[in-house]
Amino acid sequence: MAACIKLDRDCADACRFAALLMSRGSPFAVEFCELCAKICEACATECEKHKNEHCLACAKACRQCATDCRAMTGKAPAKTPSKTATA
Repeated sequence: MAACIKLDRDCADACRFAALLMSRGSPFAVEFCELCAKICEACATECEKHKNEHCLACAKACRQCATDCRAMTGKAPAKTPSKTATA
């Protein structure tokens, strides 16, 4: 569980710093968002090892954050359109 807590803190700090860089239009924001996505994925993977409800919620949030970071870099995976029934 100690590795999980360390990664949680790394992830939170990285996300906070990524937001700061983006808010001021830093030329390093895109590059840092790539790193932030990697940190978030590592955190999610570690959190998923623990079956506690809060760990699984954290993993889900970290995966979403990684997706959002990749979107900021323009490297988000292509989304497939949802199929909705039309009446």
